[in-house]
Amino acid sequence: MESPIKISSKSTGNSDPVRVLLADDHSSILERLISLLERDFDIVGTAVDGRDLVAAALRLQPAVIVLDISMPGLNGIEAARELKASGSSAKLVFLTVHENTEFVHACLAEGGLGYVAKSRMAVDLLPAVRDACCGRRFISPSTSRYPAFQS
Repeated sequence: MESPIKISSKSTGNSDPVRVLLADDHSSILERLISLLERDFDIVGTAVDGRDLVAAALRLQPAVIVLDISMPGLNGIEAARELKASGSSAKLVFLTVHENTEFVHACLAEGGLGYVAKSRMAVDLLPAVRDACCGRRFISPSTSRYPAFQS
């Protein structure tokens, strides 16, 4: 049986791209994430559930993790909590179908810098990951219409 964590490494010139780990329980979403990010970032691995995500993050030490909230094992919020407790310094960008304030608050409370609605990932994911790299918050406009999330 194939491992749910796939490791890849991309040859780069003199400068190393930002290392990104992706986690989602749907292979079609992972493929889409890779296609959206691989030109600008080094995709170092993928995970299909929260437990595999935590293990991969601790082993691979990515700079940024793009993670789904709704995953088996540990959901994305629980995985973020475990990563934080383990001392991980990875920047977190949550990817989700949930656009309500309770989820946004929970993700931000666990250190999330990005909150991207899956319906907007083609437009919002790249800027969200770039902002996270710089320590800036990015929240999809469909969610940021709530006054509590406007910058």
